[in-house]
Amino acid sequence: MSFTIPSPAAGSTSPTHAPAAGTDAAGVGPGPELARTYQVRTFGCQMNVHDSERMSGMLEAAGYVRSTGELADVVVFNTCAVRENADNKLYGNLGILAPVKAANPGMQIAVGGCLAQKDREAILKKAPWVDAVFGTHNVGALPALLDRARHNNEAQLEILESLDVFPSTLPTKRDSVYSGWVSISVGCNNTCTFCIVPALRGKEKDRRPGEILAEIQALVDDGAIEVTLLGQNVNSYGVEFGDRQAFSKLLRACGDIEGLERVRFTSPHPAAFTDDVIEAMAETPNVMPQLHMPLQSGSDKVLKDMKRSYRSAKFLGILDKVRDKIPHAAISTDIIVGFPGETEEDFQATLDVVEKSRFATAFTFQYSKRPGTPAADLPDQLPKAVVQERFERLTALQDRIAAEENARQLGRRVEVMVTAQSGRKAGETHRLSGRSQDQRLVHFSVPAGAEVPRPGDLVTVTITEAAAFHLIADPASAEDYILRRSRAGDAWDRSQADSCGAPAPSDRSGKSGGSGQSGVSLGMPALPVRGR
Repeated sequence: MSFTIPSPAAGSTSPTHAPAAGTDAAGVGPGPELARTYQVRTFGCQMNVHDSERMSGMLEAAGYVRSTGELADVVVFNTCAVRENADNKLYGNLGILAPVKAANPGMQIAVGGCLAQKDREAILKKAPWVDAVFGTHNVGALPALLDRARHNNEAQLEILESLDVFPSTLPTKRDSVYSGWVSISVGCNNTCTFCIVPALRGKEKDRRPGEILAEIQALVDDGAIEVTLLGQNVNSYGVEFGDRQAFSKLLRACGDIEGLERVRFTSPHPAAFTDDVIEAMAETPNVMPQLHMPLQSGSDKVLKDMKRSYRSAKFLGILDKVRDKIPHAAISTDIIVGFPGETEEDFQATLDVVEKSRFATAFTFQYSKRPGTPAADLPDQLPKAVVQERFERLTALQDRIAAEENARQLGRRVEVMVTAQSGRKAGETHRLSGRSQDQRLVHFSVPAGAEVPRPGDLVTVTITEAAAFHLIADPASAEDYILRRSRAGDAWDRSQADSCGAPAPSDRSGKSGGSGQSGVSLGMPALPVRGR
């Protein structure tokens, strides 16, 4: 479906303001000297983050450059429709940009992602200063829509009902060099009553294994040492071409890629999580001892109402099998509180399963009524006060468990991959940050006289302090700190040299850097960070 809708704000001019950088005097096209700048703002899940990399890649392939300031010629919102406040977040941001655009002729605003797929024309009615609206199935159309909007002086709306090009075939602008997403499928065949994703992203479509492994190899060749396999339901991978063990085979194939040190995946579905996947995790050295397994509820009645085709006993049985094969596995989860009809007894069942599961961390959500989902029409929608009180009890329980599980890490030697992000107290503590093999966040200090690692390098340290949301390692001496410089660290050096135009340092093979390749983005949803 494609429409062209007149936009009163598109191409508007103001005689008292200069056109945006890279436009001509009328603000209708790239100028002869400056490229147009862009900014992509992402709301939502890891799939949205991955899509944003594609949007950035498409724009850069079309000649745009990423903005280094607060104002860009093109601002793209990649939206989520899962949470209740998604609409408010988008329209609030659009409202803030309305006067900015009015003061900067030639500026363009585009809206894509799940909310665009769902709301379509409503976005242009509520925010007529938007120039382009596109859906989840046509990310690659973004540059053309912006060009048409600028040329025709009219807002462009293009929503496709099915995927036209698999996103991973599009150009990509990755956000970092040491770790990256690799999409193995898009869409979902499940019918969870609370979820709108299948309606917005369609039925599951699987990539061929060779394409996935080729993308992973390309990332590794470019310096990455960690990848995360990404899909709405990764362990149902292979359903489209009839191989029920395709996902476990894919994990094992990742183990044969030289230079790939860490493999993760998100998110599986408990109903389809089979023993061959557990065995592949345990027997493939570079598959990390970490698993994100969404529970959603510990009540069998609520799980049935959610159309989650497993029950609490099966869920706990999966965790037992994983821990039997991988004793030090850290397991995280998703939980929804206050689903329609949830009784106090149902909620207590969730607390009981959480207590037994001993999650390292949990992403907890208050149920939000989403138009277009079956759950939105269920009776017995719970009062906000009840949901809030249960949510607070659940988070208090999980915070205690997380603190206890982290305390068990005291004295352990862990290998940490250094990240570019630091804790909010890094300026005071002078600690760097990274992720252990089991995905725990570790803040660590570098002993006096020891070499400072680069993002992408790996350090081995002993855990000296634990909190609910992070671990701390303060080596007592240089002997308690082992640094392993990595290809990813070399790639970080090259990316920094490329960004400032300086000559790149040579890597350990003696080859000069400056490959011109973009980095890759961190391969897991951000974990809660509190404290240091």
